[in-house]
Amino acid sequence: MRRRFVTLRSYYKWLEGEPEGIASPFIGLRLDLKIPQRLPRPVDRPTLTTLFKSTKHLIELNPEDHLLNRPASSEQITGLIVRLLVVTGMRIGEITHLRLMDVSGACSKIRVHGKGNRERTVYVANTRLLSDFRYYWEKRSRAEDPHAYLFLNARGDRLTEPAFRKRLRTISNSLLIAPYLTPHRFRHSAATLLIEEGVDIRIVQRLLGHASISTTEIYTKVSDNSLVAAIERADTLAQVDL
Repeated sequence: MRRRFVTLRSYYKWLEGEPEGIASPFIGLRLDLKIPQRLPRPVDRPTLTTLFKSTKHLIELNPEDHLLNRPASSEQITGLIVRLLVVTGMRIGEITHLRLMDVSGACSKIRVHGKGNRERTVYVANTRLLSDFRYYWEKRSRAEDPHAYLFLNARGDRLTEPAFRKRLRTISNSLLIAPYLTPHRFRHSAATLLIEEGVDIRIVQRLLGHASISTTEIYTKVSDNSLVAAIERADTLAQVDL
């Protein structure tokens, strides 16, 4: 709306200089457009479980499985990226611009180039995910220059944000997930899950790369699961209504 008003103002300003001299209806008009604050919509836990069950790991738990000798499929790489998004809270643009040299610490540390040229470090702590990520990174590192992009498409070019969103739309349709999955919903899930598990909000702020704590505080409003669990444990009425 703001962009359209600016366009109209410029158009009428141009008309004022024309021979017709049409007066601008914006003269003396002050517009105060307040954007309503919308709560983030994380992917709920049951949906995440369904999603992860449908996406195979790069390394299966069965030791007799010979999957290690095969190249990773597009579906497996999509599952790997989704798991990384949920664990690290990275933006889709941040993860698709990762380069091989941004990964260190036996693949447990990732250097992220965020908004405003701010750098931060995120960590991969989950053992199962770390095994998959290390396996993928090592195979890519043996074949590529350290400056090469970490995640590629089928043509060998950088995996783009729209291409990954398209993958998620396909998964959403196949699993009948509505509203459909988006990369930013996984970022919301990362923050919400951590806060529900009692992680300090300033740690969550640092993980997400928020410049202001007020941006992170919005996730405390959507973390109702931990609130309900605490109220059920307390059950204060049961102590007085005997």
